[in-house]
Amino acid sequence: MHIKQDLYEILGVVSTADTNDIKEAYRSLAFQYHPDVNPMDPVAKEKMEEINEAYAILSNPVKRRDYDLPRGFSTVAPKFSTGVKVKVNFRSKTPYRDHTGVVDSEPIKDTFRFWYMVRFGSNGVSTVNRFAEEELSEVDKQ
Repeated sequence: MHIKQDLYEILGVVSTADTNDIKEAYRSLAFQYHPDVNPMDPVAKEKMEEINEAYAILSNPVKRRDYDLPRGFSTVAPKFSTGVKVKVNFRSKTPYRDHTGVVDSEPIKDTFRFWYMVRFGSNGVSTVNRFAEEELSEVDKQ
């Protein structure tokens, strides 16, 4: 199935939405249009297929980047600034996954994403590593 409509519009989110916003929108719409809730409704079935395809693309960082680039959505501002506390996502392929650190300097933008230098401290020793924007999430402010 090929969708002509904007994927962000299908899910009802903005192009700068993070993965949690996309997941929430998907779950809400999936509950509303699921075939078990709407048996024998061809419109609901078609809408559910669109929702599934939009979620499959927007929830995957690589597919989302490939979708966003031709549309000019890659010109968004960086997600984090210097001094923001971030956590490395559990899906990251680094020994720092699930660790919390602080963004050390302004991000560097390449063609596809922003890169952040994150400082980690442990036992009086600090290290700095580079991470792509999709590998990080902001730690809740308390």
